[in-house]
Amino acid sequence: MIEIEHPGIMLKEDFLDDLEIKPGTLARSIGVDRTAIKNIIDGTRNISAEMSIRLGLFFGMSDIFWLNLQTDYDLRIARQNRFNEFKANIKPMKFLT
Repeated sequence: MIEIEHPGIMLKEDFLDDLEIKPGTLARSIGVDRTAIKNIIDGTRNISAEMSIRLGLFFGMSDIFWLNLQTDYDLRIARQNRFNEFKANIKPMKFLT
């Protein structure tokens, strides 16, 4: 099974660590509780639409970037965990000709 990294890992390693920003500093700057950032970094909380806007504004980048990271992660997890079950149980629609 392939390990799929939560987007919080990218937030921590590629943004906070590289820019030397502490999670608490980020939390205060974007108006959220420090626990929210910690939970995202730990992979126990998803990046919501509202959080993606906050992160986008803080880092000066597209908010959709953060939401897309989360959506991609969610889809990969769903595929890894349930794709075979769904494929076995869902019958494709047949178009009338």
